Amino acid sequence: MHILMMAFCEQAQLRPDGKLDVHGAFHDLAAPGFPAKQDEMVLVVAAEWGPEDAGRYRFKVELVGPAAKPSMTIEGETEVKAHAPGDRPARTYLIMPVQDVVFPSPGPYRLEAKIKGQTVPGPVLHLWELDRD
Repeated sequence: MHILMMAFCEQAQLRPDGKLDVHGAFHDLAAPGFPAKQDEMVLVVAAEWGPEDAGRYRFKVELVGPAAKPSMTIEGETEVKAHAPGDRPARTYLIMPVQDVVFPSPGPYRLEAKIKGQTVPGPVLHLWELDRD
């Protein structure tokens, strides 16, 4: 198993042809003060599985802030269908709208996916305070 992508965006959808449309991806947010709240955003995670990975797996995706505490946790389960080597790989897509995420302080917040005993680091979402000039 490996992660193809992890991102926050404004909107995402999986098309019938298997393509993933991601719109308004972002890597930083500004706030007038802290703690800050993001009213809504969409988390997108795409994982690809090898032939040896057939089965059901629990997973967790966390957004871990500067204090090493999660600001957001999403848990779920995925079923990976068996496929032969050389066939199109099995994939799992998570497209999850999230609301009211609180960021206690400015700084880097890293996405992490935990699945099959592995922790896979993802991109960093940077939070900073707007100048009040």
